[in-house]
Amino acid sequence: MELRAHPARRGGPVYFVGDAHIGTSGPTEEAEKEARLLKLLDEIDARAASLVVMGDLFDFWFEYRHAIPSRGFNVLVRLKRLVETGVPIDFLGGNHDWWAAPFLESRLGIRAHSQPIEVECQGRKLFLAHGDGLAPGDNGYRVLRKIFRNPLAIAAYRFLHPDLGIPLATRSSHTSRRHTEARPVIGARLWESIARPQFDRGRDAVLIGHFHRPIHVRSGEKDFIINGDWMGHWSYSVLEEGALSLRIWPEGRSVTPENII
Repeated sequence: MELRAHPARRGGPVYFVGDAHIGTSGPTEEAEKEARLLKLLDEIDARAASLVVMGDLFDFWFEYRHAIPSRGFNVLVRLKRLVETGVPIDFLGGNHDWWAAPFLESRLGIRAHSQPIEVECQGRKLFLAHGDGLAPGDNGYRVLRKIFRNPLAIAAYRFLHPDLGIPLATRSSHTSRRHTEARPVIGARLWESIARPQFDRGRDAVLIGHFHRPIHVRSGEKDFIINGDWMGHWSYSVLEEGALSLRIWPEGRSVTPENII
């Protein structure tokens, strides 16, 4: 994939946030998650050049012809307002919300991507991906992903009434998320398996989500960031004046990078 210039309305930082898994918790936890996310989006509106949603914004998303999941409505409205005020938004479909692309593009004006993207921004060459299916040992999941993303499987699922289909898939999403969270995450190991191949192709920064651990690994001028999540770590990343940082909300303090020689 060729590098493309990343559009921006003005000079300013680029924000990266994801793995909020909206719809996964009870009302109290969801209200806190949403309130924190809306405040971050207010900050982004005030100062950001653009926003990249790193996937799994929703714990489950599926579009019927005349229905969408109701949870996350306030966040969707806020994202639409960002676009209207001139903040370009890219959305990388995660393993829980890959099917959101048609609605996000046609109704909100968000650029949705079903595959990793490569962009050039602020002098950095970035490889951006949700992260599912990239780690060694994910062969079984890669097969399952092809089934879930098959147009025939998607068309067949639409025959289920939303009041049946959405709760059924939500329970399955919870199981998948618990499996992801239970796996150990070692930054140096993922640097070798995920980041280094991209560095060998000329990229100098790799950002992913999916693993729900905020990790920043650095070697010289190269950065590898696992963006963490928006469910307890409250972590997000910022590219500002060519420098990448992994931060914790609301203080905005940076996670200290691990250095690899």
